[in-house]
Amino acid sequence: MASSFISLVQRVYRISHPPDTPPKNDAIRFGVLGAAAIAPDALITPARSHSEAVVYAVAARSLEKAQKFARKHGVEKAYGGPQAYQELLDDPNVDAVYNPLPNGLHYEWTMKALQAGKHVLLEKPSGNNVEETREMFELAGAKGLVLLEAFHYRFHPAIHSVQAILKSGEIGAIKHVEVSLRLPKGWFPENDIRFDFALGGGAMMDMGCYLINCARTLIGAEPLSVLSATLLNLIPTTDGSAPTVDGGLSATLSFPGDVTATVTANHREPPVLGIIPRMPTVLLVVECEGGELRMMNFVAPTLYHYIDVKKKGKSGKTRTEKVYKPAEAGVKGEEWWTTYRYQLEAFVDKLKGRTPATWISAEDSIANMTWIDNVYQAAGLPVRPRSTFELSRP
Repeated sequence: MASSFISLVQRVYRISHPPDTPPKNDAIRFGVLGAAAIAPDALITPARSHSEAVVYAVAARSLEKAQKFARKHGVEKAYGGPQAYQELLDDPNVDAVYNPLPNGLHYEWTMKALQAGKHVLLEKPSGNNVEETREMFELAGAKGLVLLEAFHYRFHPAIHSVQAILKSGEIGAIKHVEVSLRLPKGWFPENDIRFDFALGGGAMMDMGCYLINCARTLIGAEPLSVLSATLLNLIPTTDGSAPTVDGGLSATLSFPGDVTATVTANHREPPVLGIIPRMPTVLLVVECEGGELRMMNFVAPTLYHYIDVKKKGKSGKTRTEKVYKPAEAGVKGEEWWTTYRYQLEAFVDKLKGRTPATWISAEDSIANMTWIDNVYQAAGLPVRPRSTFELSRP
């Protein structure tokens, strides 16, 4: 127990204090659209330990905010004002763009970035709907640019271990997958952008995109249909209109071979007995013909996780795995590498012409957005609105 605690402390320290690796002359120079709270964890800190990546510029609607962000994180260039995003895209020193803007702005600024000749690391979910997603990847392909949807958990060796266990047949064929992300009510304020319909808000968009992606990845097939979609709660509107944003939604999907998956995303888990706040739930359970696999914290496994594998029968024992480094020879990684650091490694490898250890294809992202849309329709909710932006092509 003591050694596990010490390992946890050491990992957490190294996550926030990675070794500073001087960038090479040919390092990929990133520009960040928006001084988003996720940017330090998702890109800035991981880049510090990568010799081929440097965060060169940041743009924000406020110049003061951009400059403050740049000073705090050691970013060389700050753009601010109403034209800041475009000015960053016009900067010839920017090779790639990280887009962590609200979902409803993903399409516009990813299309503009691609049109400007920039590679894009795009936060999930990729767009407001599958039409947007398909068009972004079509433009990237036409221009020979890299566009990656940032499902960062997919790059970590812990989820690779889960995939290997399931593929090995140790506990038989998959019968049912259950993936849950649940947060207590009040975790985010009522006016959070996650609850804004026009900006692509909703629990299935914000957290459910992970869940659908995880189920599809582990089963290794595309769903056949949405068997059920149950609203757990709706976010009230302030203007008296009908609520359209899911605070919580659970759906069951059918897959080939009589396999099913249930995904549950909830931003508003009620308190126990009405007064005791619940702890967040980040859980993956895979029921197989010969046993069960459970993984706690598949989204951020570097902090802490466990993978329990239990075979059926009286003699069935449970074994526990914790995987912080790649087991494969030649695959880079350290115990303190976060999911984002592994993701950055793959993105840079792709841009440098190397074969990444893990990759998320355009087809994968398009399929994931398709099923998010399908779940909303099955729940009786509208698909998130398409952006009014239209790219002016030369």
